[in-house]
Amino acid sequence: MSDNTPPDVPVPDYRPVERFWPYVDLPEQPTPEELASLDPELAEALFGTPKLPFSVSLEFSPFEGDDYARALEIACASAEFRDVRSDTGVRHRARFFPDNTLKMRDLWEIVGRFDSTDVLIDDKPIPYARELWLPLMWILIR
Repeated sequence: MSDNTPPDVPVPDYRPVERFWPYVDLPEQPTPEELASLDPELAEALFGTPKLPFSVSLEFSPFEGDDYARALEIACASAEFRDVRSDTGVRHRARFFPDNTLKMRDLWEIVGRFDSTDVLIDDKPIPYARELWLPLMWILIR
């Protein structure tokens, strides 16, 4: 025992090393690519509600047919496009702002016939989004 150790305290047999291997070289901040790939709900929980204008997102699954390539082309040209991966597979999510309502309608005409297609208002599923919000958006088409 050393001179400054109280007699009742046992001395450990080992002393942990004060280093954080293998995490030493990791950056402290996530990269922009990592931030962009975050699920919108997780990003909102971590960083708060983003300052984005009103948006409508169409989320659809891959499907067979010639229209699939056209649907992906329109979705990729949206304000924000991403693939959402889950246990059930890949889904495509395209975000549209009110100034791109015409493109959103074009995509809806292709993917709207599938029951698996979801309409999200500001990245959240809202009741009657198909029946109410989309027709309200069509009013913006001039």
